[in-house]
Amino acid sequence: MIADDDEFDPPLPPRRLLLRRKRVLIPLGLLLAILVAFLALRTGDTDRDEMIAKYGGRDAAFAAGPAGQRIHYRDQGKRDGPAIVLLHGSNSSLHTWEPLVRRLGGTYRIVTLDLPGHGLTGGTPDKDYGAAGMMAAVDVVAAKTGLDHFILGGNSMGGWVGWRYALAQPERVDALVLLDAAGMPLRMGEKAPPSNIGFRILEYRFGRWLATQITPRALVEESLRGSVERQTIVDDAMIDRYWELLRFPGNREATVLRARMDREPAMAARVGEIEAPTLILFGDKDRLINPTAAKSFNERIAGSEVVLLPGIGHLPMEEAPDATAAAIADFLTRRLAPTPAGPETR
Repeated sequence: MIADDDEFDPPLPPRRLLLRRKRVLIPLGLLLAILVAFLALRTGDTDRDEMIAKYGGRDAAFAAGPAGQRIHYRDQGKRDGPAIVLLHGSNSSLHTWEPLVRRLGGTYRIVTLDLPGHGLTGGTPDKDYGAAGMMAAVDVVAAKTGLDHFILGGNSMGGWVGWRYALAQPERVDALVLLDAAGMPLRMGEKAPPSNIGFRILEYRFGRWLATQITPRALVEESLRGSVERQTIVDDAMIDRYWELLRFPGNREATVLRARMDREPAMAARVGEIEAPTLILFGDKDRLINPTAAKSFNERIAGSEVVLLPGIGHLPMEEAPDATAAAIADFLTRRLAPTPAGPETR
């Protein structure tokens, strides 16, 4: 009878046995620590109904779209006044326009909306968070509110959607207002702006995955503070709004999908086709988009006007609402004034 070879293996010395156990236990311990930390830091989505009650109120309005969209919007201001449709920036919401609604609503009818993947609109079934999906949302809300033409304004990403819309449907855009709008290439010899920590994280694959799982309130606050020059506007209510709506169902996934999508930079070559009266308003301390982009827009859009607000960052409508509203009102009054009737028609 032949014995098993194991019967003749000498037992391992205690020191070697301890080393072997360490090789197994240390990696397992690290993995366990990482898992515990991940579970402790992980932030889930906010509750849909709770957020609608908190940030939409009892009169929250939604427009249903053909692709299953459910677009949150507000229709405020002077009902029979000229209509302005306003589009917010990336990871923001229609709430960013409330300071302008309070200042311009006595003269204008102001329609604001949460673009797909933002605010109380949340993720959309078609997951189209590019220019086409955003412009489709504008059409859905315009149809719901009975607008066939309007003044169109947008901040940052919303400005990019705005000038894309003016190219796609020029007959509907009476005037265009671009506030720190995205979409212009860097000028010769120019460096990219410093941006904020939230957008820098999205530049990396692991960062994009992490952004769908862990969204610390402190990170949202730091990103907000990195976007504005007037720090006094960043209070607890503003931080909570951005933090909670970013975690509205579907919004974090949409953020990651937008970070990977093709922004079609070649479209910037067509911006000169815009014929609508255009106001270009930038904060001269913008750290997300170089303020020189205002000059690029102005050079390319014939007849456009530029206003640079000193000491203001990326969100002029919140950082300097009085100056922003005054500039918009002055521009629209001058550029959209009715043509005096001739003697034969008086």
